[in-house]
Amino acid sequence: MSAKIKRREFIMLFGGAATWPLAARAQQSSTMRRIGFLGPLSEQTQLQWTTAFLKGLRDHGWIEGTTISIDYRWAEGQYDRLPALAVNLAARQVTVITTVGLDAALAAKAATTTIPIVFTMGDDPVKFGLVASLNRPGSNVTGVSFLTPSLEAKRIELVRELVPKATAIAVLVNPNFAAAEVRIAGARAAASALGFQLSIINAGNEREIDIAFATSVERRVDALLVASDPFFSTRREQLVRLAARHAMPAVYFSREFATAGGLMSYGASISDAYRQTGIYTGKVIKGARPADLPVLQPTKFELVINLKTAKALGLTIPRLILVQANETIE
Repeated sequence: MSAKIKRREFIMLFGGAATWPLAARAQQSSTMRRIGFLGPLSEQTQLQWTTAFLKGLRDHGWIEGTTISIDYRWAEGQYDRLPALAVNLAARQVTVITTVGLDAALAAKAATTTIPIVFTMGDDPVKFGLVASLNRPGSNVTGVSFLTPSLEAKRIELVRELVPKATAIAVLVNPNFAAAEVRIAGARAAASALGFQLSIINAGNEREIDIAFATSVERRVDALLVASDPFFSTRREQLVRLAARHAMPAVYFSREFATAGGLMSYGASISDAYRQTGIYTGKVIKGARPADLPVLQPTKFELVINLKTAKALGLTIPRLILVQANETIE
C-alpha cells in the first residue's frame, strides 16, 4: 500500500471521528426541548428551590443538558425587568415558560398566548386573571399556587400566642409587588379580629428595609410580620439581622428565614411547590395542555421555630406552638 493511500485513509478515518461527535451533538441539539425559566430573584437566591424544580423534572424523565436545555432569566429583585425578560423568552420560541411569583406569571402571560406557561406562586391565580378556575385553567397557563395570603391570619395568630402581651404589630410590605394590597387586606382583617393595632410599613429596596425597622421602633410595635413576597427572600439576611439588632420578634413566610436566624416561620413548603412545578413542566413538554391541568395547591405546611433566637429575645415558646412545630432549631 502506497504512502499516498495510507495518508488518504488516515484523513478519512480522522475526519469521520472528528465529524461524528459534531453530528451527534447536532442531532442531540435538534431533539432537545428548551424551557424558559423566568425568576424575579437572583440565581443564587433561588438555588435551593431551583434544585427542587430540577428534581421534579427528573422525576418525569427530563434531565438538564441531556434531554432538555433551560434558558434562565433573572430579574435580580427588580420586578420592572420581568416584562422584557418574558418577551425575550417568548421570542426564542421555547417549548414552555416556567415562572416564579405572581409578577413573573403576569409578565409571561402578557408576552405570549400560545407558549405554555407553568407558574409557582403564593397567590390566587383566578383573582389575578391568570386562569379561569383552579380545576380548569382554560388557557395556556397552569401551575402551583400555595395561596400564601390566606396564611397571613395564621401567622398573626402565632404572634398572639408568641407575644401574648402584644397590642401593636407591624406588617412589612413591598409596594412594588402586584399582590401588595392583597397582603395588606389579609393582615388587616386578621389583626382586627384579634384586636391588634396594625401598622403597614412599605419597603421596596435595601435602604427602605433599614428605614422600616427604625419606623417599627418609633411606632413602638411589639412584633413584626414580614409579608410573603419573593423580593423579601432576596433580603433574608438583612431582615433577620435587623430584627436581631432591634430585638424585634418577627414572623416570616418560609423556613429559610428561620434557618438563617429568624424567630419563626410558617407557610407552605416552597421547595415542594418547586418540585411539583418541575413535574408539571415535564408533563407539558410531553404534550399535556395547561388548560387541562388543574392548578395544584399545597399539601405540606411547615412551622419552624428558632429556639436560639427566642432565647436571645427573652421569649418562652408556648408548649402549644412547640408541639405543632415541624422543626425546632437549637
